[in-house]
Formats: sequence, structure tokens, C-alpha cells
Amino acid sequence: MSIPEINIEDFSYELPPDRIAQHPLPERDSSRLLCSIDGAIKEDLFRNLAGYIPEGSMMVFNDTRVIRARMIFQKPTGTHIEIFCLEPVGPTCEINHAFQQHGPVVWRCLIGNAKRWKHGILEKRIDISGSGVTLQIDKKSESDQGTFLVVFSWDQPEMTFGELLEGSGRIPLPPYISREDDATDILRYQTIYALQDGSVAAPTAGLHFTAEVMNSLRTRNILREQVTLHVGLGTFKPVSVSHLSEHVMHEEPIIVTARTIRHLINHLPKPVITVGTTSVRTLESLYWMGVSLIRKPGSALKKTGQWDPYNQTDKHEIQVSEALQALLNLMQQQGVDELTTSTCLLIVPGYRFRIIHGMITNFHQPGSTLLMLIAAFLGEKWKEVYQHALANGFRFLSYGDSCLFLR
Repeated sequence: MSIPEINIEDFSYELPPDRIAQHPLPERDSSRLLCSIDGAIKEDLFRNLAGYIPEGSMMVFNDTRVIRARMIFQKPTGTHIEIFCLEPVGPTCEINHAFQQHGPVVWRCLIGNAKRWKHGILEKRIDISGSGVTLQIDKKSESDQGTFLVVFSWDQPEMTFGELLEGSGRIPLPPYISREDDATDILRYQTIYALQDGSVAAPTAGLHFTAEVMNSLRTRNILREQVTLHVGLGTFKPVSVSHLSEHVMHEEPIIVTARTIRHLINHLPKPVITVGTTSVRTLESLYWMGVSLIRKPGSALKKTGQWDPYNQTDKHEIQVSEALQALLNLMQQQGVDELTTSTCLLIVPGYRFRIIHGMITNFHQPGSTLLMLIAAFLGEKWKEVYQHALANGFRFLSYGDSCLFLR
């Protein structure tokens, strides 16, 4: 299939500002749940989710953990400069290793008030676990996308950069939450199963889960697997072009264990239900990576490009089990237990899902690539779902209510 001709305006809807949830509910699982199962819409509470998941299904969670990516510095003049860490550049680009660095590091960052910081080193004194440390930043080159390379250095080499971020950074709430972060967000803008540091935005579909909900899933013999996709700021990047073919999708790191891939192979074709669009993109990317290895024997693993599914010319359909086995074979050859790569996969109407049978997700912004992914799964039904939610008082976006889509 070729790259779809899609008009962004077809994925717009009116979202009143007062429908954007500014705070989490007192209890995670008290959020509302809108179910669309084979086209039929039903309402419930999230704590009753297990009753809608087919017994024996596999659910796949994204175990990424949100880092405290925002830091505030002050110039001698009193001007505040905000640094938003996006991704490591040096001495390593590998996110887990970047957090373990004990010396200077370089990160790609957004800078608030950048025009007021033309040159010079800024510093701040912070206290971490009773130890004082001076953190310095130096602004380097600017990219054509408005990001900067920033060098971070500090005077206590026994501390890692991850410890500095955790001790001095702030929770990176999305821009549509029009308030400063507070103590509640430290817990609530994080899933209860978060493990792997690296996201600058929460995989928000997972924010509704509690230990009680997890237990209720286990009682229905629902299997649980975890993948990692570190959510980048591109998640919130609006589509600023009229036609999708001009949009550049953001790249995000993914990590999947051999164990999870084996379990997927053994489980299919029974239902696989993802928690969040990040898990959707991770699993579907695995398929296209395996396809690439099969169609180009001896080739190295490559990241999934945004148009890979739409540029296929070979009419032979490769089975999911074949594609996933190709990944396992490569990992065995390389002697690794984890597949560490990245994806730019863009899922839009016309895409045919290979692995997933359903998803849990929140309500997404108008004109976003995430909404297009929903439309790819639901078809035109997405409009009815969103109209129902707007007409019936559902809360939208990160701290909002939840959806379950099954077919």
C-alpha cells in the first residue's frame, strides 16, 4: 500500500478547554471507562475493566518511567531559564547509560526564555540527600527545530546525572495542563508499574491502574507482559501541515525482551490487548522489524520508519510468528536477551494491525497522530465515540478518563 493521502482537518473536533482534566481524580481507578466493543458503546468505571477483557487474553504494558525533565535556573538578573531535557547526546545516546554518567553530559533540550540567555554558564546550588552540589549548564548549538545542545556538569562526581535530575528536576506536565506541578503529580503522573527511566511524558493509559485492578485481571487468567517505549516530547507535537505525507514522526527508543517476544509467539492468535498507544506502536513495530530481516537476509536490525508499512512492494504476506521469530533468531546470534532499538512508526487509517486485537487508551488531542491511530483501529466509528464522550461529560487528555476498544 502507498502512503495514505490524509487531510489533517478530517481528524479535528471541538475540545472545550474545560473538558481537559487539570488534576487527577482522588483514586486512579475511579475514572470513567468508555467501552467500544465491536462498535457497541457502553459506559462503566475503570475499576471494572477486567469484566470486559476476554479471559485468557494477554495485556501488554509500557513500563517506562517519567523522569523529572524540567529544571529551573536563574540568571544574576533574576530572569528564570527553564531547561527541558529531551534526549541524551553525549558521551552516550543510550538513555540508561546516560543516567549513570558521573561527569559532564550533553543533552538535547528545549529552553524556555532562550532569548534571554545568550551566552555564559548558569549554575544552581542544590541539596540531594543532605549533600550540596553545584550544577552548571552551558548552552551550545541550536537546531532548526528549536532545540539546543546543553552541557551539564557538577562538582560532586560521586553523583550520577540521574540522581541530579531526580533531586533537582520537576515533573514535566504536558502543556495543556495549565498549572505548575505539585507534590501530587510526583505519584500520579507515573504508573504504579513504572520501572525504566526515560520518558518525558507519561504513558497515560496506564495511570488508571491500581493493585486492585491488576488483581482482578489475574483472577480472569489474563496474562501480563511489559515492553518499554520512552515517550518523547513529539507525543505532544501538533501536526502542523495540511497533508500527513509532509509530517515528520518523532523517533522513540524501545526495549523488548526475548522472553516477551517468545510469549507473544506462543500466545497468538489469542487476543493481545495493549495498554496505551505506545504499546501499540511498540508491538506493531516489532512485526515490521522482523519483516525487514526476512526480506533482506543478513541485514542488520533497523528502526521502524514512519512509512515502512506503506512502502511494501512484496505481495507476499509474512506471518506474525515468522517476523517475531526472525527477531529472536537475530538476538540469539548476537547473544542478547533484550532488543534495544527505536521506532518512528506512524499508524493512520488504512493501516492493518498485525498483532493487537484491542487497546486501552485515553482521549487524544484534535488533529494529533495519536487520534489518527485510534481512527486506524476504529474507522469512522471514532467520531461517534468522541461525540459520545463530549456529550456525556467525559474528561479528556492525560489526567482524563479512559477508553477500551475491542474488536
